[in-house]
Amino acid sequence: MARIACVVACVAWGSVAWGQEKAPAPPAPKLEDLPAKDKVSQFGITWKFDNPARVGQFINGDFYVVGPVTISSVAPAPVGEGNSFHNGSMLNPPMVATMGYDGRDTAYLDPKLTAKFPLAMKAGDSLISTIGYEEKAARPHVLTGHNHNEKSGGWIQTAAVLTCLEKPVPPDTFRPSYSGRQTKLYRFSDLHLDLLPAVKPAAEGVEKLLTFYERVFERPWIDHVYNWGSRTVHPTENMPDYGRDIARAVGEASLAVLCDVPMEKRKKVLVGLVQYGIDLWGVVQSGGKGWPAQGGFGNGRKWPIVMAGVLFADQSMQSPKAEFDEDQHTAFGKCWTGANVLFTGQYPTIGDKQPDRGAYEHLTPDKWPGPNKTMSEGYRRCCTSHSYVGEALAARLMHAEKAWNYDAFFAYVDRWMTEDDTEHVKAIKDALGEEADFSKAYARQRQCWDPFVEEMWKLHRDAIPPAADGTKTPKAADTWKDKP
Repeated sequence: MARIACVVACVAWGSVAWGQEKAPAPPAPKLEDLPAKDKVSQFGITWKFDNPARVGQFINGDFYVVGPVTISSVAPAPVGEGNSFHNGSMLNPPMVATMGYDGRDTAYLDPKLTAKFPLAMKAGDSLISTIGYEEKAARPHVLTGHNHNEKSGGWIQTAAVLTCLEKPVPPDTFRPSYSGRQTKLYRFSDLHLDLLPAVKPAAEGVEKLLTFYERVFERPWIDHVYNWGSRTVHPTENMPDYGRDIARAVGEASLAVLCDVPMEKRKKVLVGLVQYGIDLWGVVQSGGKGWPAQGGFGNGRKWPIVMAGVLFADQSMQSPKAEFDEDQHTAFGKCWTGANVLFTGQYPTIGDKQPDRGAYEHLTPDKWPGPNKTMSEGYRRCCTSHSYVGEALAARLMHAEKAWNYDAFFAYVDRWMTEDDTEHVKAIKDALGEEADFSKAYARQRQCWDPFVEEMWKLHRDAIPPAADGTKTPKAADTWKDKP
């Protein structure tokens, strides 16, 4: 009955996504069907083997080699040492606050983590290799120019992943996470595609938007460094550097994937999103602490894991146990504006040591802690809330709130998009002076930077059909107000 209810609801909303519950499951090739190569190249990076080895590709285009195998060298070769070192590689990278790719990020380099060649790889190993820029400069990343023009100051240009497997795998297989030594393999044919609603696009041009995100998610998103160091390690040609923009990309791409357009138009973006979720899940499984609330650095990592977990019907994956920005940055409680959900501060985990970075919305503006009384409010309006909207709406459209398992996040996004802050902005300025002027258009509530996301919110947020079990989604204006 649940499956029938889901189909009825989906038909009423749009069309049943993909027209099938699962994609066909192609067989694995025979070992002798894979080409034997003495080297393989991707994104300008070449790995050379000491002897020819059988090479295949995952569904996202990344390469694997049937091992064991020895990588005799990588090109471009590592250059320099100490604080001039770059073009580094890492084998099975863990989540720590350091990395082995580039010594010019002096605060984050740990030479012990840098892979040395020749390098023996066995089944289950993953090797990330990078190309570093010769000079440091502010450079565009893959999202620069897309409704926002912030650039990256990172040293790393691009990265690619080579995986070693014990045998060939079917061509619809996702690459296992690069973190740790992950053994479980996921396939596109394992995805429960019927759980993807096919909703009406909010505007023309969604197919063009999907084409844009095909490139955004084409290359691996290297995201295993804990804490602030993650930003400068993100390769600019692979991904955005700042968590705020990671969340924006994840949210907007997810909404585009949920639109009622032909399968072939959205499959590549779906593959990219799911691959990112698998990679992040591997980071968590290998002991990673997560992506905590530190301004906008940690945004956007939970939803790819949850989304992939829901589509794979993987209970553990869809409820990851780690630190996530969205959950640490939001909480139920009495807000000075009258709302029942709060933003917990720019950097809530150190709020006891630096009060202007912790909880503050439970106080009226004249009592906000210092010395920088508007630090947290500034981050609420510039670097977090805008980026939450797409991923929160995508989760609601998939009825994944229970899997996400933190209702305050959804209530906070509803508050951001429906609460009129006109009088609140005035009250902040009256209490704290000109330096506390949040009246500029970019800083106001009821909006986000990406017009497509904003229009999708307007069209769908309060028109979501009941879930398969009959659960109804509350209206956006009702979740963040005190009940009478």
